[in-house]
Amino acid sequence: MNGLDLLLLMQRARDAAFSWIASSGFAGFGARSRILLPFRVGNADRISIGSDVLIGPGSWLIVPRLDHPGPVIRIGDRVRMNETSISAVSSVIIEDGVAIARGVYISDHAHGFDRPDVFIRDQPLDRVAPVRIGRGAWLGQNVVVMPGVTIGAGAVVGANSVVRDDVPPRCVVAGTPARLIRQLTT
Repeated sequence: MNGLDLLLLMQRARDAAFSWIASSGFAGFGARSRILLPFRVGNADRISIGSDVLIGPGSWLIVPRLDHPGPVIRIGDRVRMNETSISAVSSVIIEDGVAIARGVYISDHAHGFDRPDVFIRDQPLDRVAPVRIGRGAWLGQNVVVMPGVTIGAGAVVGANSVVRDDVPPRCVVAGTPARLIRQLTT
């Protein structure tokens, strides 16, 4: 075993220990799920994580308001994400087997920006709508998913896309805004 192998082993042990200790702070935390450091979380008790989930380093899960009881962010089994940011005040559901590439941002809300005399971050939320990412979907690098969007099961969202409208199951969308590229065979 060389020095790099030893460091990687220590890193895996650190992440496993962090995941085990942090798991009790979540609304649910499935078996064999791992959170790799660094990681940011806000109101973990409103977040449910399924089994065999891998949350890669640099990810951030936040529930900034506590208006809704129970889990607001629900992550299904076998989900993989890396440097992903999810912010939810009502409902973000990521179903089983979803693959989320680096730099993806998912939110069920947006700030208003009508008042020029008030910082945008201080303006009230003007759109809150649930988001659902269907079973087995794949979101490419740097995708942005806007409030109210449902991405169908097995859909593929191309890198750098902004998803403003629903995406049908088993299709490929890409662009800003995301548009249908092709339907996948069943």
